[in-house]
Amino acid sequence: MSLIGKLFGTGGKGAKGPSPQEAIQKLRDTEEMLTKKQEFLEKKIEQELVTAKKHGTKNKRAALQALKRKKRYEKQLAQIDGTLSTIEFQREALENANTNTEVLKNMGFAAKAMKAAHDNMDIEKVDELMQDIADQQELAQEISDAISKPVGFGEDFDEDELMAELEELEQEELDKNLLEVQGPETVPLPNVPAAVLPAKPVKKKQEEDDDDMRELENWATA
Repeated sequence: MSLIGKLFGTGGKGAKGPSPQEAIQKLRDTEEMLTKKQEFLEKKIEQELVTAKKHGTKNKRAALQALKRKKRYEKQLAQIDGTLSTIEFQREALENANTNTEVLKNMGFAAKAMKAAHDNMDIEKVDELMQDIADQQELAQEISDAISKPVGFGEDFDEDELMAELEELEQEELDKNLLEVQGPETVPLPNVPAAVLPAKPVKKKQEEDDDDMRELENWATA
């Protein structure tokens, strides 16, 4: 048995490998364990740093030992960071592969279902069916047109005579409207006589002044 097989508990050649879901879950559990270890180491680093500061120059040996432990914890923490990155990358790749597998499986299932549906279909029969449908639709349209066409019983009229009569009615209506707009016929006025009427005699200015003076005297003596 190989070292990897011993570590992960795999069997020999005949052993069945884990499913993708099982492997993904194992990786997630490992990530969770390493994350907890990270938190533990970070706390230890803080504690050793506090111890080193506490002793300082008073007890250099204790302070140096605390700093050495702090360095070892930091080294372990860096190693865990690298391991977590590798595990995270592996888990994401496995999840993508599992997704692709499921997608292909479903596409294959759909392809088989489509093939099974088409097995009962004959392209020639489909063409015949579509032609029958088109013929029936054409026949239905012809029947609808025949039913909707008006039927005249003994009403065979001459279209030209009807149009001529309609034009006469329109002309009568037009003449009537023109008469209403023009109004009643106007009565002619008598002619003006051509003879010139005698003009009123014009008094001379002196006579007019005399008449005015006489009227003024009569008014003063009255």
